[in-house]
This record gives sequence, C-alpha cells and structure tokens, in this order.
Amino acid sequence: MTHWYEGPLAALRLRATGPDAEEDRLVTAAVVVQDLAGARPRVLRWLVSPGVTVTEEEAARHGLTRDQVERTGRWPAPVMEEVGRSLAAHAAAGRPLVVDDAPAALTLLDRELRRHRASSLGAYLAGVPLSVLDPRVLDTHLDRYRKGSRQLDALCVRYGVPAPPPHDAAEEARTTIEVVRALARVFAPRLQRLTPGELHALQEDWHTAQVRGGAARPARERADTTWPLRPRAAAAV
Repeated sequence: MTHWYEGPLAALRLRATGPDAEEDRLVTAAVVVQDLAGARPRVLRWLVSPGVTVTEEEAARHGLTRDQVERTGRWPAPVMEEVGRSLAAHAAAGRPLVVDDAPAALTLLDRELRRHRASSLGAYLAGVPLSVLDPRVLDTHLDRYRKGSRQLDALCVRYGVPAPPPHDAAEEARTTIEVVRALARVFAPRLQRLTPGELHALQEDWHTAQVRGGAARPARERADTTWPLRPRAAAAV
C-alpha cells in the first residue's frame, strides 16, 4: 500500500513585492508536481511584471533587477489565469497541494485574481476543494514543544532536506514537497491513516489553535485564524 505522502503531490510557491497579501503584487510563481516520491518533478514557472513600480530593493529580494522584472516579466492578467487554471486542474485530479504558509500564499493569489481577472480563487476551483498541506501548520502541531523557527529553512534542517538555492520559487516549491514527505514519514503513525482531505480539515482547527496560542505568525496578524485562505476585509467586498 502506497501512503499519500509517497504518492502524487503538487506544490505552489509565490514571491511578491512585499509581505502584505492584500496589497502587494506577485513577482514570481511556480507550481511543481511530483507523481511519486523520488520521481523527477514537472515544473511551471512565471515571472511577472506586476504593473506597479518595483524598487531595486524589492527586485533584489528575488535575485532579480528592476530591469529584469519590468522587461522580462509577463503582464499579470494571463499569468493569474494560468496559475488559477493550474491549481484547478490539481484540485480536479484530487492531487494534494503543498503550500508553505498557505494563508499568505493563497490570499495573495486570490487578491491578484480579483485584481487582474475580476474573479477569485474559489471561482477557478468551481466548487472542487483543494486538499492543502501546510508544512508550518503540520510541524507546529506534530512537534509542538520544539523551540525555534517553523520557516522553510528551519524545517529543512529539522527533517534532513537539502535547503533550496536562494531566490528560486520552483526549487522552494520542490523543497516543500520533500519536507512534507519527510515530516510525514517521521510522524507516520499519526498521519498514515488520514487522507489529505481529512488532514486539510484538521489543519483548519490546528491553525486556529496555533494562532490563538501565538505560535503561528507575528503579533500584528494573530487575530486572523482563517486557514488556508483569509476572507476579504468588509470594506473590500
């Protein structure tokens, strides 16, 4: 019997102009699919010219120059269409989606779809649920007494996964898959009987408890317990 964490997984990784999922804009994106543990992944990459002025400092955070972003990046609208359709295809196939810090990433994508496609992530999914696996939420719940960071670089150390090269969204996405596989093997007695859909539902509760306990994110964000997609602010509806 092949357990879910040895089977097909997809991963989404986004990089933006800043940390605010409501207002910042997408710069790079990647979707990586691995059909079996150890198999060669399939990779989709996007570079976006976000339609707003990008400072040299913002570009440098992604290993790019401002000129590269503005001249080489694609217009946002078709990129959002392609990313949205990609996630919809994975949902329709029942393929679990690994997203590190899912509320930040999926909220950013949803807001960009609204901004550039007059749509939403939910509309692209058309009622087909995503089964999201968030390594931060999983690790925080399963290894709750460990001190220190739960960010991707720290999880790589914890689970013996080589760290990705800097500024590469596709390699970061591939790494999140490897981290989830390694984490699930460590905690197999607690996870192997659960389906990804069941784990998705459990993570909603786990994330709520983590935020209320102050473990999940900076103090300015602790009021939002929603996972994996934050609701829009009332003023934005």
